[in-house]
Amino acid sequence: MKILIDTNIALDILLKRRDYPNAEIIYSLAEENIIACYISASAITDIFFLAKGALGKKPAKVALKDMLQVFKPATVTDDHIYHALDLDWDDFEDSVQYIVGDSFSADYIITRNTQDYSSGSIPAITPERFLETIIET
Repeated sequence: MKILIDTNIALDILLKRRDYPNAEIIYSLAEENIIACYISASAITDIFFLAKGALGKKPAKVALKDMLQVFKPATVTDDHIYHALDLDWDDFEDSVQYIVGDSFSADYIITRNTQDYSSGSIPAITPERFLETIIET
């Protein structure tokens, strides 16, 4: 199973946000190679910027390097950008992430903002719903 991790979920993990423990469970599943998780390469700069503000530069780099051992960067190409522009979604970042997920046939996009991906064909679900789905299968 291939999963695209949205920026907000990566930040939940990096910043150890206590309100979102299910993101940590998904991280553990990827760490144990039960699922394959990817982060759009275009989102990594945003994740680092926000983590640096919360943790400091060096701790943010260390945390991001550790995360990228488990969540693999998914390449963003010029074709992805052009296709994302054609989607005409409200949030261009989400458009790019969606196209990247589509390019590697992601089974799910894990996000807390499911409505941002409602126009796409890849199911966008919360970490909680994803874990329920795994238990059901």
